[in-house]
Amino acid sequence: MASQDKRIGLIAGNGRFPIIFADNARRLGYQVVAVAYASETDAELEHHVDQVHWVKIGQLNQMITVFKHDNIQQVVMLGGIKKTHLFSRVRPDFRALALLKRLKALKDDEILRAIAHELESEGIQVRESTFGLQGILADEGVQTKRHPNHTEWKDIEYGWDILKTIGHLDIGQCVIIKDRVVIAVEAVEGTDDTIRRGGTLAQSGAVVIKRSKPQQDLRFDLPTVGPRTVEAMLAVKATVLAVEAKKTVLLDREELLEKADRAGIAVVGIHAP
Repeated sequence: MASQDKRIGLIAGNGRFPIIFADNARRLGYQVVAVAYASETDAELEHHVDQVHWVKIGQLNQMITVFKHDNIQQVVMLGGIKKTHLFSRVRPDFRALALLKRLKALKDDEILRAIAHELESEGIQVRESTFGLQGILADEGVQTKRHPNHTEWKDIEYGWDILKTIGHLDIGQCVIIKDRVVIAVEAVEGTDDTIRRGGTLAQSGAVVIKRSKPQQDLRFDLPTVGPRTVEAMLAVKATVLAVEAKKTVLLDREELLEKADRAGIAVVGIHAP
């Protein structure tokens, strides 16, 4: 059995981020024990971890019981939960209901911090979501062959400030801009669907901007983009993807940038002072 400092728990939401983390953690010598959500987490995860336990969304006490039984003392929280599923698939247990009752508002950050507090009250440390993932965060500067043109840079600057305000309100991490007009703001549908909605309205030439919230807790919900993001942009003829350097996760970086180059899409990392 691996020593405690070489065992790590994974609270796995949707998308490829949990799988990428699990593969990398095992390469680094960690034994990975995952808690995954039925009808949300990719079933492929089972082939990338040492053990997986399936729970329903909201079964907080079951999650904690699993980690304690498996002697897990550190975890990461990776991947999202589709907010639309919170209205149809959530099955909160008594511990989750008690947690929700204590919250003043059901904002993403407050819920996640409260869950982290529950875990840590049981001796389970919640690590930063970039734990052990050197090289996965966006670098500063233009990452592709194509650079944004003058008009697109103006749209990036405009959307960047808009996102800071939106982030304070805990609304979303992505906006779609064209000619310094806000075409779409991310809500419950997630980034890719926001791109499709905003890009369709823009018709072509939309600029996609993704930025962490000013109050972002690095333990969870970091902005994430990947090849599917580029595919969504290509489908609506969007031309620029601007993300926050050092705080945005690039899933399958090489594939993402290769797809962007083939599509003539500029990808740029923006430094937030």
